[in-house]
Amino acid sequence: MEKNRYKTHWNVKTLVFMALMVAMHLVLTRVFVVELGAYRIAIGSVSTILAGLWMGPAAGAACGLTADVLGCFIKGYAIDPFITAAAICWGLLPALARPLYANRTKKGKTAAIVVSIVCTAVLSSLVLTTMGLVIFEGYNFYTIIPGRLVQFAILIPIYSVLTCIIYFSPLTSLVVGTVTPAVLKKKTV
Repeated sequence: MEKNRYKTHWNVKTLVFMALMVAMHLVLTRVFVVELGAYRIAIGSVSTILAGLWMGPAAGAACGLTADVLGCFIKGYAIDPFITAAAICWGLLPALARPLYANRTKKGKTAAIVVSIVCTAVLSSLVLTTMGLVIFEGYNFYTIIPGRLVQFAILIPIYSVLTCIIYFSPLTSLVVGTVTPAVLKKKTV
């Protein structure tokens, strides 16, 4: 029974929550964003991380892929396969790490979530996205890497704090199905 908790159950509820997470990603990444050339300050990846943690690695990866492709169409960008792979990693890797900390205390889960976010950020932001910017966009690696490191240092604590706050909120019980909206309403009254 415990093993099934980490699989994506493809039903209407899951698809609706996935669509919601993709929409949140698009708004937080394409609308509420600070763009500084090769650098982008946005928090949309938090919704993709949460999609993976809540609905499983396949759903998280699908949300990352869908959000990136739709975001490219919305902004008129060409699809960069490295940046798309980075978006997929945001939903996939933290979710794959979830079984490693499933039976730990809240502190242990928090530490594991933060470590999974840092590891994902190194691969997706520093490696894949930088490769995409250098190979497909023509940026000079030595010119953009200092700014990318600053961007990494700013965004990773923000991603970690927001993810943990939302993941340990009652919203998680609502999304994963252990609590119904009526029960949640009774608890808050």
